[in-house]
Amino acid sequence: MAKNTGKILIIDDNTDLLLAARLFLKQHFSLVHTEQDPEKIPSLLQNENYDVILLDMNFTMDATSGVEGFMWLDRILQIDPSAVVILITAFGDVEMAVKAVKAGAIDFVLKPWQNEKLLATISAALNLRYSRLEADKFRYRQKQLSRDIDRRYHDMIGVSPAMQQVFATIDKVASTDADVLILGENGTGKELVARALHRQSKRADEVFISVDMGAIAETLFESELFGHMRGAFTDAKEDRPGRFELASGGTLFLDEIGNLSMAMQAKLLSVLETRRVIRLGSNKSREIDIRLICATNRPIYDMVARNEFRQDLLYRMNTVEIHLPALNERREDIPLLVDHFLTMFAKKYAKGITGINPPALKKLQNYKWPGNIRELRHTLERAIILAEATMLQPSDFLFPESEKEVEGVVFDNYNLEDVEKTVIRKALKKYEGNVSHAAKELGLTRTSLYRRMEKYGI
Repeated sequence: MAKNTGKILIIDDNTDLLLAARLFLKQHFSLVHTEQDPEKIPSLLQNENYDVILLDMNFTMDATSGVEGFMWLDRILQIDPSAVVILITAFGDVEMAVKAVKAGAIDFVLKPWQNEKLLATISAALNLRYSRLEADKFRYRQKQLSRDIDRRYHDMIGVSPAMQQVFATIDKVASTDADVLILGENGTGKELVARALHRQSKRADEVFISVDMGAIAETLFESELFGHMRGAFTDAKEDRPGRFELASGGTLFLDEIGNLSMAMQAKLLSVLETRRVIRLGSNKSREIDIRLICATNRPIYDMVARNEFRQDLLYRMNTVEIHLPALNERREDIPLLVDHFLTMFAKKYAKGITGINPPALKKLQNYKWPGNIRELRHTLERAIILAEATMLQPSDFLFPESEKEVEGVVFDNYNLEDVEKTVIRKALKKYEGNVSHAAKELGLTRTSLYRRMEKYGI
């Protein structure tokens, strides 16, 4: 019969009992320690993590009251609150058993005991010990997760004046229900700002719903955002709430808002003005209570001037604006970001990389980062995966030799990935970040373009 991995400690002043218990229990458990002197309990617990402790209730002070046993039970639980203690005595009764359990013991056995019953009692206690340890581990993880999540800007790193201005605006705006418009290039962390606003708001305990407006086909716009009733269209097999209803009570984040057609903008404006939605296939309006945060990488004021975006919708969305700087505008933050991503990916991929040497860091600081933090993140991840030394070297980072490669159509090399990345950047720049137009120009679906942008950190 295989031994249980449990560690057992027995404390009793009867040497014959200790010998008999040890000879029997060591057949079933990996470690069995015995001790006559209860004064040694603190040092024993300091040197070993016991899973089950069997504690005599009566030592030399008196014979039957159990006072010493209860005193040492209390000491044990002070040292290890998760300890599993079984009290043992030759003079037990129901009243003392109840008192022992109330004091923190998990069971009570009488001397002399039957070996089978003792084994069953210890086995049950061992299972309880494992459950307690698992529960403690879970509580610690939850506490750590909550601490990480509740850190004011746990995923936003920066000491630059531009980022300090962003943090200051978040502090002022977060506790209000004001609608916020976040402006910034792709990869600057607009969703992180939206989540920081939500975490510091009065709605922090409610839901945060994120919607990528650029990924929603116009034909599905109303169904996705406002919901539908069963039978409203061919595939509508059941009633379904839209994102606005799901976000009610919490925060709704609409990303890539600049990609909406004029028709979609009109429908969105109507809902924002009335704070009511009507599901497709229904005549009944439903009230919604949301905090709205929108974001775009496009020059939205220029779009208003060109009649490509509704001015009234823009004013409805931007009670407060937050401008996120490009990484090229906050170069003093690059070392902090590099250190953050290096630590994260070295741990993720179990690589023994301890840092980055100064020439390599300088190379990263001199690069213009058209893909912003997203590109930096992917660059560090790739370098860590492929690196062979314990320190990242300049050769671990491959960038275009000249800006001409990114801005123009002339290439200094014919590596297919470099060529594809350059063409995608050029198409996105041509259409001012409009993914739909760039995808059409490249002969790709929008989904395929998104996959390539993710791959290259654009």
